[in-house]
Amino acid sequence: MTETTVGIGGAAESTDMVLNIGPQHPSTHGVLRLRLVLDGERIQQAEPVIGYMHRGAEKLFEARDYRQIVMLANRHDWLSAFSNELGVVMAVERMLGMEVPERAVWTRTLLAELNRVLNHLMFLGSYPLELGGITPVFHAFREREELQTVMEEVSGGRMHYMFNRVGGLKEDLPAGWLGRARHAVADVRSRMDIYDNLVLGNEIFRGRTRKVGVLSSEAVHAYGVSGPIARASGVDFDLRRDEPYLAYGELQDTLKVVTRGEGDCLARFEVLLEQTHNALALADACLDRIDTLPPGPINQRLPKVLKAPEGHTYAWTENPLGINGYYLVSKGEKTPYRLKLRSASYNNIQALTKLLPGTLVADMVAILGSLFFVVGDIDK
Repeated sequence: MTETTVGIGGAAESTDMVLNIGPQHPSTHGVLRLRLVLDGERIQQAEPVIGYMHRGAEKLFEARDYRQIVMLANRHDWLSAFSNELGVVMAVERMLGMEVPERAVWTRTLLAELNRVLNHLMFLGSYPLELGGITPVFHAFREREELQTVMEEVSGGRMHYMFNRVGGLKEDLPAGWLGRARHAVADVRSRMDIYDNLVLGNEIFRGRTRKVGVLSSEAVHAYGVSGPIARASGVDFDLRRDEPYLAYGELQDTLKVVTRGEGDCLARFEVLLEQTHNALALADACLDRIDTLPPGPINQRLPKVLKAPEGHTYAWTENPLGINGYYLVSKGEKTPYRLKLRSASYNNIQALTKLLPGTLVADMVAILGSLFFVVGDIDK
């Protein structure tokens, strides 16, 4: 018996292969392209290629007045529209030195936490789907629909709420809404153990995520990563606790900053899940407080033409996906001279250049999905 070695020629066995993932890959939550350099099945280099959805929001801010920019601001992270609006109206209110009525402060905090739950539920359902588990996404959408119903009733919108205004909120809460919101929160909370049992208790899920895609705390600081991803790597930072805004200063007993030390895909999912539990608890606390508030205004009366005084300010919020910041520069006109957006996903996705090299292509989707990003939030 004679053994024959067949050569494939061209020294192909020593040549790196460049692989494009996307820009239409179903695992990317939008239009993202990854340019991977492979050695066999192992990734040598990874470059996220962004800009396929770029709308030039920062430039458009300069051509809209302070009432209109709310509409532009709520669209970059379409899962966190209410939270996006908050940052921009807080920046303008700070420039004006405007006090917001107490009723608006507590209602904003409540809706921000409900929006956080809606955002997190999408990822709690879609991440297992990317790893081959289809059932959790059906549960996630059932819970989302229950909360979407109360959000839609109060604002009139399902995704882009347009409920924040400079000086408060568009209008007061509908009659009986607090009771319906309380019922929805209790219903969702009663079924949240599904994710603990169905997902975290699944050995295949744990096998695909444990010790995979470990992000060090040093890399978190180097790349400006924030939110659940940073806290999963042991970085104990949350603006709601460390620089309280809205009513978070009075919610410190309820607010729990969830951290993990492992920094892997599993830790990121666990942080997201625990944060969802805590956001529901915060929503309950806000509902209790709003119940005790006396009747009063929900917004400030504004002049027909709203102009911010000359100067600049920076407002940042703890959005569901991380730190969202607005740097506003005014020349005393009715439109911003400059409005720079610091979005969470833009910084977070940069960590892929550190995370992916050295890992297998098979783990790429597990790592990519665990970064919990929205591509519109990257491209703006």
